[in-house]
Amino acid sequence: MNLGVRWTLHGDGRNPAPGAVVRPDERLSWPRTAGLGAQHVVAMFGASFVAPVLMGLDPNLAIMMSGVATMIFLLATRGRVPSYLGCSLSFVGVAAAIRAGGGDSATVTGAVLVVGAALFLAGLAVQRFGARIIHAAMPPIVTGAVVMLIGFNLAPVTASTYWPQDQWTALLTMLFTGLAVVCLRGFLSRIAIFLGLVFGYLLSWVLDRVFGKIHSPLGGGEAVDHWRLDFSAVGRADWIGLPSFHGPSFEWSAILVALPVVIALIAENAGHVKAVGEMTGDPLDDKLGTAIAADGAASVLSTAVGGPPNTTYSENIGVMAATRVYSTAAYWAAAGFALLFGLCPKFGAVVAAIPGGVLGGITVILYGMIGLLGAQIWINAKVDLSNPLNLVPAAAGIVIGVGGVSLKITDSFELGGIALGTIVVITGYHVLRAFAPAHLKEQRPLLDEGTSAYDSGSAGSGPATRDGGKGPGPATGDGGKSGGER
Repeated sequence: MNLGVRWTLHGDGRNPAPGAVVRPDERLSWPRTAGLGAQHVVAMFGASFVAPVLMGLDPNLAIMMSGVATMIFLLATRGRVPSYLGCSLSFVGVAAAIRAGGGDSATVTGAVLVVGAALFLAGLAVQRFGARIIHAAMPPIVTGAVVMLIGFNLAPVTASTYWPQDQWTALLTMLFTGLAVVCLRGFLSRIAIFLGLVFGYLLSWVLDRVFGKIHSPLGGGEAVDHWRLDFSAVGRADWIGLPSFHGPSFEWSAILVALPVVIALIAENAGHVKAVGEMTGDPLDDKLGTAIAADGAASVLSTAVGGPPNTTYSENIGVMAATRVYSTAAYWAAAGFALLFGLCPKFGAVVAAIPGGVLGGITVILYGMIGLLGAQIWINAKVDLSNPLNLVPAAAGIVIGVGGVSLKITDSFELGGIALGTIVVITGYHVLRAFAPAHLKEQRPLLDEGTSAYDSGSAGSGPATRDGGKGPGPATGDGGKSGGER
């Protein structure tokens, strides 16, 4: 059985010829391959370790399980789809909503596990019936609206939890991160969120030395005197040890909040696979369903032990585009490095010590970028918002999702926020479409422009990236994506 773990040496294994491409089934020398793997780890680092912190989960476990998820993905796709799977930023809003409703980490991971299972089943459906089964259920107006309400639903988290902890650090971190995203070029622009965190760390340390403790609320609680940057837990942490595991807990209310994220993940995977296919010159029509299912299976495994969900990382597409090295051997090396990071509790303690004010500055940009990726889907698909069939369900769903409108079903169960907003967008669109006159239905019922071109075998519009590329895949970036979220 070909599992995609055998590679032929490209040339002399040292320096590819000018313009040459190292294909997924090729590799450079092992030292160079390890170096490329380390570069992929750095590229995914910004979003992949910020996301678990924002979700209240163990960053050590998140990094470790991202390595495991990447290995599962590479094996499932037989080494034809070079990709790194890191912690998904699309779930940050879900985690915040579940915790606001009284849920704990087990409730969060239980709800997300169900999402991973749904994603796995969606991948099997795509593999069996083709991508147009998704297009029919989730046209661009629906996909864009759901991504938008997921991102903007996060705004109160920044405003009430992170920003008030240190408003001036938050403001300066926001300004620095914005400049980094816009002004830096090449690889540095892809780790702008990470650079913003480093800046915020240093700024908090300087402010503690100059002004002493700050009097402000911690985590949305009462105002107390505290250090901006507290490294006490770092000193107590071991250098080598296992991360903390826990089992999931399942509650219907939390599951319904989390399920809408399936839409974002399907769109993201579709854009990612299309971009990789274009870059490598290997048509990947037959691997789209497999990639989606592998992402779902990896997320189920990660959340089953207490980790966060995972998704394909477009940040790593940038590394491949810059180096023209698409070898999956480099991703195996990256996965190995991630496993080693996960076994260092001191590393996790450093991540967990990120000051609240720094997170405030980062999340102002990050959450807004996630939301606006919904608008990018509309633009790429040329959605007509003057058409009331598009405008009405999107408008209603977004206001419900962002505003936190709730619908009480029974004394112990209610729908609200992301879950209710998504239901209104999806059902509202299809119900209205069933009764709408014919002239309002003349639109392309496709997931997005990139996937449409992918299905028809054309070149499409270009790689899908979280950080401003042409592709339609949403982030969650993650530091995302996006900005990471991943």
